[in-house]
Amino acid sequence: MYRNIFVEDKQNIRCLKFSVKRKVSSQSCIDKDEPNRLVFDYTKFVFTGLLANPNPEKVLIIGLGGGTLSNSLQLLFPDIKIDNVEIDPAVVTVAKEYFDFKESENIQTFNQDGRIFIKRAALKKLQYDLIILDAFNGEYIPEHLLTREFLQETKSLLSDHGVVVANTFSSSLLFHHETATYHDVFGDFYTVSKSNNAGNRIILAGKQLPDEGTLLNRVKDWQAPLARLDVDIKYTASLIKRQTKQDDSYRVLTDQYSPANLLR
Repeated sequence: MYRNIFVEDKQNIRCLKFSVKRKVSSQSCIDKDEPNRLVFDYTKFVFTGLLANPNPEKVLIIGLGGGTLSNSLQLLFPDIKIDNVEIDPAVVTVAKEYFDFKESENIQTFNQDGRIFIKRAALKKLQYDLIILDAFNGEYIPEHLLTREFLQETKSLLSDHGVVVANTFSSSLLFHHETATYHDVFGDFYTVSKSNNAGNRIILAGKQLPDEGTLLNRVKDWQAPLARLDVDIKYTASLIKRQTKQDDSYRVLTDQYSPANLLR
């Protein structure tokens, strides 16, 4: 209904794609020989969220892809509860058939627009310890998932020490507007990206984030568990930077002003 979906095997790597025209178009990849190994750097960077909240009991993931993040969290926390939200039911079918996406009594999937799910969850006063925003396809993020109003709704779902982990662009005209928007809602936050701005930027935001010293002190506790996913958390933690308030010349994105595709 929403897009073409391709599953491509190259040797031991299987990838989910929504386009065959772009050189870099994979949404999610697995190593068929080592299915627990995370293939993409950005998925590895997401796990810096565990330095901010090391024991999430309830998780919300917006954007399923192949289900890699959900499966990895289940491996780390067997009793975890995860709500996966994916607008396209065909993506869920493909994730189960080709990427071994696992569901259970604690792992549920909702075929819904992420914004609608979050609005309804807020009305129900649901709370999450970790919210992962991964509605990202390499070319754009839906504009209604970038605005001040959306982030305010998302923030209302966080538990006291809850963390939002957002997968976004490391370099674009959108960058500074997005930064201004997150800062408007959350105050100072952290970013994780490579020093050359290649690849993705991960944003860590929350109601009350730990200081940098606390984050780094938790690295040793996660080195062995995350090594199972091929995550070098010591290296990844070295990429964390605090994002303070910036130049006011960049306009905050709102439901009335969110030209995301133009800025991208």
